[in-house]
Amino acid sequence: MGLDKLEIKLRKLTNPSKAADLQRFFKTGKGEYGKGDVFLGIAVGKQRRLAQEFKEINLSEVQELLDSRIHEKRLIGLLILIERFKRAPEDSKKEIFDFYIKNSHRVNNWDLVDLSAPNIVGNYLLDKPRDILYELAVSDNLWQRRISIISCFSFIKNKEFPDALEISRKLLNDKHDLIHKAVGWMLREIGKRDEKILMNFLEKNYSRMPRTALRYSIERFEEDKRKRCLIGKF
Repeated sequence: MGLDKLEIKLRKLTNPSKAADLQRFFKTGKGEYGKGDVFLGIAVGKQRRLAQEFKEINLSEVQELLDSRIHEKRLIGLLILIERFKRAPEDSKKEIFDFYIKNSHRVNNWDLVDLSAPNIVGNYLLDKPRDILYELAVSDNLWQRRISIISCFSFIKNKEFPDALEISRKLLNDKHDLIHKAVGWMLREIGKRDEKILMNFLEKNYSRMPRTALRYSIERFEEDKRKRCLIGKF
């Protein structure tokens, strides 16, 4: 079952009205972070079903999907990689991980990163050195920097916080709002599991923390505590 059949199914599912809404939502205009991204307007649930149907395609065909300007094709390619990674023996997991890192510049919108980075990069690195994340954290590529912090979600779920905290510190001076949001999200997830560690991080880094990251990190706090945190009273 090749990509020609997938193409036919995608064409039948295309929804121009929804595509136009998605183009706006994912900031695809000139000068915006998603510039050049093209949508067909296909619901994610339908893309998941297509990924299941075509999950046995080879990596060269997945590469074709990731190289596409069409957002849904790249998402389906990533969903296929996630499914393959779950079922793969260890040597094949490395192949998928390496393939993902090689194509990380094609994981180029926030939903693509957030879906795939923990499930592939984070899960692969659970029992391995994590130097690659620190390399990605200083990349000129926005999406690679987001991969570096969002991959840490897998560690956080296992109550391993040091890498997420260190990468968060490295990204505090980042200029992009999408990185501020990602850092705040991961800090909030740490706080859900150990609030004391979160508060210690906030107290030490408050003076240079972007407001968006701070607001996201304390989102679940009660109102009084949240207000105190916003003015640096920890």
